[in-house]
Amino acid sequence: MALEYQSGFGNDFETESMPGALPQGQNSPQNCAYGLYAEQLSGSAFTAPRGQNERSWLYRIRPSVLHTNRFNSMECPLWMSAPHSGPSSLPLGQYRWDPIPVAKPGTEFLAGVNTMTTAGDVQTQTGMAAHIYDFNTNNADTYLCNADGELLFVPQLGDVQLFTELGRLVVSPGEIAVVPRGMIFRIDCQADSARGYLCENYGAPLTLPERGPIGANCLANPRDFKTPVAAFEDKEIDCQLIYKWSGEFHCTQIGHSPLDVVAWHGNYAPYKYDLSTFSPVGAIAFDHPDPSIFTVLTSPTEQAGTANIDFVIFPPRWMVAENTFRPPWYHRNIMSEFMGLIKGAYDAKEKGFVPGGASLHNQMLPHGPDAFGFDKASNATLAPVKLENTLAFMFETRYAQKVTDYASKLPGLQDDYIDCWRDLKRRFPKQN
Repeated sequence: MALEYQSGFGNDFETESMPGALPQGQNSPQNCAYGLYAEQLSGSAFTAPRGQNERSWLYRIRPSVLHTNRFNSMECPLWMSAPHSGPSSLPLGQYRWDPIPVAKPGTEFLAGVNTMTTAGDVQTQTGMAAHIYDFNTNNADTYLCNADGELLFVPQLGDVQLFTELGRLVVSPGEIAVVPRGMIFRIDCQADSARGYLCENYGAPLTLPERGPIGANCLANPRDFKTPVAAFEDKEIDCQLIYKWSGEFHCTQIGHSPLDVVAWHGNYAPYKYDLSTFSPVGAIAFDHPDPSIFTVLTSPTEQAGTANIDFVIFPPRWMVAENTFRPPWYHRNIMSEFMGLIKGAYDAKEKGFVPGGASLHNQMLPHGPDAFGFDKASNATLAPVKLENTLAFMFETRYAQKVTDYASKLPGLQDDYIDCWRDLKRRFPKQN
């Protein structure tokens, strides 16, 4: 079935999968068409300012109070939340990992989520967790609702379909998708397996960053974000609904699919975005700009300009500045950077950082180009160069990221990562 999408970020959408299911001029009529129930899903406080108020009206076969029964606790031992109490055997340092081991046959999504780092506190709705998912088996009768935060999917291998209450999104490597906090969904791999990165945002919803002096265009443009049209399941069989709530997992059994929204309107909705439509800006004279110019989405905090999360990408682009060092410089930062590579090579770390891998540079720990990258950039002829076949990203947060016990014991943890700077020799002449 061909999927249809609506364009625009944060728009007030309206969509129906059956004609006349969506009322006009009244959110909650006395009697909804087709015997549907009206229900509001709020992603913000009722009194949030108009520009930050998020809600959608849903017209569904059953109200969601019938989508829950008595809950039972369940274990998902590799999906951790902040602040997780498990010890890490790693001392403070800069870290890099090869891709995680391939999931065993029969691994469903929930069992295939592996937490690498956590930051902040899920109870106070601050911070995030960085996960890597790898799964190969679908379960058409299991559904997930994350009450702790929204989920940002970054596929690296294999397409996935996110069937949410508000419709379907098929997401491929090179695209991203966001499922809002509290929205029920099912995820299916579309081939033999699927692998990628997952950012769980406990804080303010991701939104487009301010452009400032850049003006009205470039970076991520609202029209390139796609929200699904209404689609629903009408099946009455035993289904399992799993809630992630306050860092714990709870499951309930129901006799029908919870994806039964026939029509909806509002601005609290899932969306996807093709990263190839990002329009980068950069220096055209000298100096290397801050990586903030590559911000696709940001989760703001009460401190202006200091994000709970920035989602930053390093896409194919032209490098044209002259009389300057082009890769990112050496620096220390109040932000903590979890980095992944979707494809190709990253210009500051051409060796050792591979697609599917990850790195972590925590706040105020120094990092920058390895010795090979420094020498190559220092001796390069400064002619226009296009970086191609590359796509890296960062989950960047104002909070310290704690490495999980799982990540600290991975066989792909590169014990020699810090040695990539060993050959940076003293260049300053000795003084008498």
